[in-house]
Amino acid sequence: MSAPHTQTTKSSAELDRTASWYEASARTRVRLLLDPGSVVEFIGPEKREVSPHLKLFDLPEQFDDGIVVGRGRLDGSPVFVAAQEGRFMGGAFGEVHGAKLTGLLRAARDIGSVPVLILFDTGGVRLQEANAGELAIAEIMRAVIEARTAGVKVIGLIGGRAGCYGGGGLIAGCCSALAVSEQGRISVSGPEVIETNRGVEEFDSRDRALVWRTMGGKHRRLLGGAEVFVDDTIQDFRDAALELLSSIRAFGIDTLRAEQSRLEDRLQRFGACPDAVDIWTAEGIPDAVSIPALPADQFIALADKVRRSSRDAR
Repeated sequence: MSAPHTQTTKSSAELDRTASWYEASARTRVRLLLDPGSVVEFIGPEKREVSPHLKLFDLPEQFDDGIVVGRGRLDGSPVFVAAQEGRFMGGAFGEVHGAKLTGLLRAARDIGSVPVLILFDTGGVRLQEANAGELAIAEIMRAVIEARTAGVKVIGLIGGRAGCYGGGGLIAGCCSALAVSEQGRISVSGPEVIETNRGVEEFDSRDRALVWRTMGGKHRRLLGGAEVFVDDTIQDFRDAALELLSSIRAFGIDTLRAEQSRLEDRLQRFGACPDAVDIWTAEGIPDAVSIPALPADQFIALADKVRRSSRDAR
């Protein structure tokens, strides 16, 4: 007799969502993050809106300029989505790349009721498009604030190969809330930039343990720079997005004042700490040196016990 056929109630999308966020491409993240079959891409590769600058440097172009923008549904509700491709030029911002994200945010602002999910994966601005890239960062930051002022929730999801550096770190700081995995490094200045400008004695970019405990997702969650820490699966990021969308409060002057107060308190409490471990110890965390080695579930339980990031600030 043959063995009975085992049936599963999980859909193909649900099974695929156990895949690594870090390893997935931008399009795979979007496809699996949102409801199956709901994604509609704007200005896709078929439009061939490439960077006007890269050819001047004999650099390869990409037909979507390294970012996917569009709309879809998350648990049945409409959302706008943007996902950077960290495998193309480190997800760096250029003129077309930035314009696509700015346009998406302005569309959300005009509608006023559809949230935006930004899947960050970037090393900052392309050096080959320096001025255009810097202008793009400024326009995106303004568009994020205008969208939030219009009542739009802007959620950042960070866990890709390139992390979230440079102008990407600035934009992330303007979002309504952030979800981050251990791989989701967040910083304005990257390790190599700090070492180049301040010297290896100040920051050794080859010390990977130092980089991860200074800029990695665990530290950002404990410091209050991210509201939610997740494991490295697409399902966990999806759950985090749903959680944050249901808990974000209205944006206004009270939010800004609360954020300013939070930053002042952070500086006063931790300004003299030379290392992340010293900050964790100051938070009263026992055996703080063990934090980098904690599995995701144990770290989440610890972080929720130590401090729940304020949802009335940012």
